[in-house]
Amino acid sequence: MFSYENDIEQCLQVLRNGGLILYPTDTVWGIGCDATNEEAVAKIYALKKRSDEKSMIILLADEKDIIQYVTQPDPKVFDYIKGIHKPTTIIYEGAVGLAQNLTPQNNTIAIRITKDRFCKDLIKRFRKPIVSTSANISGYPAPEIFTDIDVVIKNGVDYIVQHRQDDLTSALPSAVVKWNADGSLHIIRP
Repeated sequence: MFSYENDIEQCLQVLRNGGLILYPTDTVWGIGCDATNEEAVAKIYALKKRSDEKSMIILLADEKDIIQYVTQPDPKVFDYIKGIHKPTTIIYEGAVGLAQNLTPQNNTIAIRITKDRFCKDLIKRFRKPIVSTSANISGYPAPEIFTDIDVVIKNGVDYIVQHRQDDLTSALPSAVVKWNADGSLHIIRP
């Protein structure tokens, strides 16, 4: 029998053991793992058939957590985050405390502060960031609803969250912006 609490508990067990979860986010369905575990991150690259030279997004529950994973974030970014209403992923320079294969080329990291209750609860209880990459094989469209997810992805994870599987609301990927060292903003995906 499905329960929200059971989903959280199952996810925590899988994440702690270096496994992969398939879960709903504030945007599209995502494949997730412990963002500090290099072996778990490698499993996502393999499952998605994605080049490990491409970085992935991590989710955090609160703005204050950014300072744990980014060296010297510009204080103005916190005002920016408060002013955005659409899910927005921000790319920061100076990633720290994360799996090395998450920041393969230039030590930048893409972070989204999730507003989704399930994700927030999971991240707060896990006490670490969680990778969030769209639940698709690289090169194919991101799934808008759960039933759009390829069976290869479903079979390749250790746990599939039951919560929101029946939600037929089309989801879109987040906006993506880069916060430059000089405090300027570069919009990558509006």
